[in-house]
Amino acid sequence: MSFEIVTDSSANLLRSQIDQIGAHILPLVFFVDGEERRSYYKDSDTDLKVFYDMMRDGKLITTSLPHLDEIEKTLRGILEEGKDLLYIGFSSGLSGTFDAVRGIIEELRTEFPQQKALCVDTLGASLGQGLLVHYAAKKRDEGMSIEDVQAWVEENKLHLAHWFTVDDLMYLFRGGRVTKSTAWAANLLNIKPVLNMDDEGHLVPKEKVRGRKKSIQALVSHMRESAIAPVEDQTVFISHGDCLEDAQLLERLVRSEFGVKDVVINYVDPVIGAHSGPGTLALFFLATERG
Repeated sequence: MSFEIVTDSSANLLRSQIDQIGAHILPLVFFVDGEERRSYYKDSDTDLKVFYDMMRDGKLITTSLPHLDEIEKTLRGILEEGKDLLYIGFSSGLSGTFDAVRGIIEELRTEFPQQKALCVDTLGASLGQGLLVHYAAKKRDEGMSIEDVQAWVEENKLHLAHWFTVDDLMYLFRGGRVTKSTAWAANLLNIKPVLNMDDEGHLVPKEKVRGRKKSIQALVSHMRESAIAPVEDQTVFISHGDCLEDAQLLERLVRSEFGVKDVVINYVDPVIGAHSGPGTLALFFLATERG
């Protein structure tokens, strides 16, 4: 490998993908009724079904910035081995994580002037961030330099579409995304919002549909309208908040309509899931524009 790739646990990559890429994962922090936990630890897994069951049971889930001393140790270790690194980070529009890690990288650059330590704010999250990491690793393994991979991610990050829906708006209300009256009325009327990530890395409501099946169809419709051709050659990622059957339905729709062969499904991690809730379903692909 010509350089190391670093990303956050919010990228939601499968362990097999992490191992294949050789990625270094910075674990983000969440709390369950005040007890600190990590959304990723090397060689151990958070049981995400149990996590979402805790949410359904009314446990108080909160999130926090990662431990910066641990991050500094990870990044320093890479540079001390004489390796360059590219950090591909969680949207600065949703978290202070990217700015915090960038600050550490800037300090380490002065200490290791012979090494390259670069970073990209994906303005993305979940497997949208993960899909950019996937492409970055692919470009690296094809022989592209660290500077060129950084440039490619910068040039393409606003073409990485994030379309998603949630099952219960009360979680978005608790995160300050919608009002309590809006969430209550929508749940009462079985209204499901369809949202995306804007060019500033914020979650933005785009439309409302009635019923879960229509919200899933809406994700496919947005892919139909904007996916970059040839769509069948794309890699498509789907993440979910403990609703695997819905994710598999979405996968079948994407495969049958667009002929896509490469589809990856994984859970939404606790740091993001704490704000979107059980039943979150998201679709990620390359598009002419985010939406």
